[in-house]
Amino acid sequence: MLVYIRESDKEKIMCNVDEKDIAEHLRIRLKKEQEEKEHKKKEKAEAHLYTIIKIARDEDLKEQTGKDIYFDLVDHEKVRSFRIQKQLPFSTFKEEVAKEYGIPVQFQRFWLWAKRQNHTYRPNRPLNPHEETQSVGQLREISNKAQNAELKLFLEVEFGLDLQPLPPPEKSKEDILLFFKLYNPEKEVLCFVGRFFVKALGKPSDILRKLTEMAGFTPDEEIELYEEIKFEPNVMCEHIDKKLTFRASQLEDGDIVCFQKSPKADSGTQVRYPDVPLFLEYVHNRQVVHFRSLEKPKDDEFCLELSKLHTYDDVVERVAHQLGLDDPAKIRLTSHNCYSQQPKPQPIRYQGVEHLLDMLVHYNQTSDILYYEVLDIPLPELQFLKTLKVAFHHATKEEVVIHSIRLPKNSTIADVIIDLKTKVDLSSPTAELRVLEVFYHKIYKIFPLHEKIENINDQYWTLRAEEVPEEEKNPSQNDRLIHVYHFAKDPLQNQQIQNFGDPFFLAIREGETLAEVKGRIQRKLQVPDEEFSKWKFAFISMNRPDYLQDSDVVSARFQRRDVYGAWEQYLGLEHTDTAPKRAYTANQPCFVISVSELPLLLQDFVQSFAFLSNSIS
Repeated sequence: MLVYIRESDKEKIMCNVDEKDIAEHLRIRLKKEQEEKEHKKKEKAEAHLYTIIKIARDEDLKEQTGKDIYFDLVDHEKVRSFRIQKQLPFSTFKEEVAKEYGIPVQFQRFWLWAKRQNHTYRPNRPLNPHEETQSVGQLREISNKAQNAELKLFLEVEFGLDLQPLPPPEKSKEDILLFFKLYNPEKEVLCFVGRFFVKALGKPSDILRKLTEMAGFTPDEEIELYEEIKFEPNVMCEHIDKKLTFRASQLEDGDIVCFQKSPKADSGTQVRYPDVPLFLEYVHNRQVVHFRSLEKPKDDEFCLELSKLHTYDDVVERVAHQLGLDDPAKIRLTSHNCYSQQPKPQPIRYQGVEHLLDMLVHYNQTSDILYYEVLDIPLPELQFLKTLKVAFHHATKEEVVIHSIRLPKNSTIADVIIDLKTKVDLSSPTAELRVLEVFYHKIYKIFPLHEKIENINDQYWTLRAEEVPEEEKNPSQNDRLIHVYHFAKDPLQNQQIQNFGDPFFLAIREGETLAEVKGRIQRKLQVPDEEFSKWKFAFISMNRPDYLQDSDVVSARFQRRDVYGAWEQYLGLEHTDTAPKRAYTANQPCFVISVSELPLLLQDFVQSFAFLSNSIS
């Protein structure tokens, strides 16, 4: 930070600072920050001596299911954690749990969690008496093959009718601990309602009365049961046959059973997701998408909750409905570039992707932003057309007007000119037009009339249309058409030439001096004498200027033809750029990329460079 100090206050400020010179509230804050820093440093140094124990309880499952999570049972990052010395006996830790939760030690039973092959995480088995006599560190090694510092446990506590804790029930190999979630299709709500043991050889029909009581249903309510098996990469939730035993249904400790009222066809109530599998599928694939107008790419216009499995037609129909548009085919979408935080250069073709997820994925990242346009004709029709933005430079007026030319893709530049003539004011009915390719204030190409428009790229290159001056129409054998560009030297870049302004062509005649050429340039550009007298003129080849005198013959400098392109040698007009600066110049792209994206974008760049080379050769 650069700080300016009044000279008369120098002695007061540039001096030694004692503790008494610091305000009291700052001293307190600095002392607190230092203590926290020392505490963290000590924790880090002693981390190998401690184990983090995370305890999940029924209360955590009830609190999180249907809010923070829908699948599995609990988010262990949001449960109570204890930092315990590894040498501490687990029985001593149970006493700390008793103080924390008010559950006496004899009423506590802890279960180890296990990660299954299908990537779910469930309570696997209770600790046996021998394991509870070991130290915390030994227990962590038993439970955790990953060798991290955490031990995750589920605390099982049983309560009587008086809500007082009871000793945990005896558990045999025939007892299975199941967890139950209740689904309400009308409210689209899934919640954890409890857990209890069932007998392996028992049947779901044996527990229906207990489930109806847990759910608050009438005793005669018919219910359906489903097993929540996994959710990555796809949801698997299967119906449970109430006539089969739990063992036959392959249910085991830690499994999750979801249940609901049996759907009734004649209920008259319309629900979006009538059963548990459909609801879980919806939750797994739902995606809130932020839609932005392509004309205002920084601002969210509206948000829609969609499914990643929605088809292209589903998405545009929802957007059209949001916008009050009758024809969804008039919606055109563009994906988001996660690296540049801008719309992608090319829009999504009509039915060009299968699902919403395909629209949101950009390389290895997934976005939640889409851009939309409302077209004047349906997109399927538009895709057979080519739209070009052409900047028309009037022969006598300074204004430049951008025109959108929309023609069939097999049209030619001649067709573009015919269409453009119906939209612009010409200096005379017989005026001829030509179309140029301009990039960074240089002319790279005059398009031949027969060139097809399908492969013309107007995204990075400016297409400029102008009248052909009379002096260029019937050139003699020795006349030359040269490029004329404005330039200035940048003092911050070692006097390198920087082009600016609108480039143009000029027909020069054999033996014509610079003084004569200057007169024609001044009349063409309508520059006042006082300003024009300050301009310098140079023959520039390969970005090196050779300044000219009024008596120099200009055509003599433009005899060489062994240059890469005509734009590499030109008559340069050196003067100050007085045009107002713009924060962003259309058709002059700026890319922001990450290292991970570089290989793919380099491929795009090579293809673009090849296109440029073909255009200017």
